[in-house]
Amino acid sequence: MANGWSSDEKQNLPPKYGCRILLEKATMDQLNDKSWPNNAYIVTYKIDEVVYKDLCQGTRTKVFDLYYDKFGSGVIKNIDWGFGTVSPKLWGYQPKSKDDNRKK
Repeated sequence: MANGWSSDEKQNLPPKYGCRILLEKATMDQLNDKSWPNNAYIVTYKIDEVVYKDLCQGTRTKVFDLYYDKFGSGVIKNIDWGFGTVSPKLWGYQPKSKDDNRKK
């Protein structure tokens, strides 16, 4: 059974599933951070008797499909809302600096 996400898999997730993994094998301190987008889910899954938690953006159905296709049946233990409070449209937004405007 595969254990984790390769960088190629992470890059191919948005076109195939409409999901994006924000945190992999995260701690509760990382997950409790309110600066994450408010449309992210905490996915709890168990591989070889070890429980992991990821933070993933996408619809609940697509997130389920993603983890089911990757790890198989019986691995997903829970998919629940994350603790982020930032609008997905504003999350990660970087305003253009004055230098960027001058270069045009």
